[in-house]
Amino acid sequence: MSDRNEPAEPRVGVVGLGAMGLGMARSLRTAGYAVGVHDLRPETAADFARDGGTAFATCGELAAAVDVLVSVVVNAAQVETVLFGADGAADRLRPGSVFVMCSTVDPGWSAALEGRLADRGVLYLDAPISGGAARAASGELTMMTSGSARAYALADPVLEAMSSTVYRLGERAGLGSKVKIVNQLLAGVHIAAAAEAMALGIKAGVPAEALYEVITHSAGNSWMFENRMAHVLAGDYTPLSAVDIFVKDLGLVLDSARPERFPLPLAATAHQMFLQASASGLGAEDDSAVIKIFPGVDLPEPVEA
Repeated sequence: MSDRNEPAEPRVGVVGLGAMGLGMARSLRTAGYAVGVHDLRPETAADFARDGGTAFATCGELAAAVDVLVSVVVNAAQVETVLFGADGAADRLRPGSVFVMCSTVDPGWSAALEGRLADRGVLYLDAPISGGAARAASGELTMMTSGSARAYALADPVLEAMSSTVYRLGERAGLGSKVKIVNQLLAGVHIAAAAEAMALGIKAGVPAEALYEVITHSAGNSWMFENRMAHVLAGDYTPLSAVDIFVKDLGLVLDSARPERFPLPLAATAHQMFLQASASGLGAEDDSAVIKIFPGVDLPEPVEA
């Protein structure tokens, strides 16, 4: 690995300007970084750069210009493309630079990626995120990270600029992803349970607004009920986190438990609910749209502007 002097303020790039990545890039810019960005939609990267920063045409060009490259794409397959696809980042990242992987992925895959990048002299942080688009935009994410001390030494200020809490879970990649898998089990089950409860109350004749008010001030409340059922009340299923995200994430949860012969009955049921919603054509809608799988429920309509 290179023994080059690490810059006091690392040069930072972000790949993937979706709901989370765009907010993270903006938080970095607010913190004073001259952020380089790349997205499959060139106009999105160009829009970001107009207010400060630089848009790059390829992942490779961006990787060659930065010390810390933050990847905020959907899944492991997309991370593979970012790194090893045409004009990918892996061969352009300089030795001693850090690749920060923020997707929800199989922990074993993440652990193996650390070794693949190490062969190129590139450091790696397994760094899944939680908090949603609003917290990404305000720099208040939770990051579940694991990796080497050298990777943290360079990337720490970047992580701090994007988050309110950075958990260091171990010195090897994979532990961050394991904790994220557990988080996604709870998140998916909570959304599914919230949808089931809301649907039952509406079907029983309780006004949706009254039901929401009572539950959010009672012991049965959860963060997911309060957040996602507000979408249902508004009749607004614009995706912040889509149904298909939980088809993927709960699938990863179940896959991770299978080698351990560990039963996950609630996660399995929630996964089937999201699968049913996706099969019904709702995959691209907000994950709260899982409530639409329940028959005979008159859901609130969008409020006309």
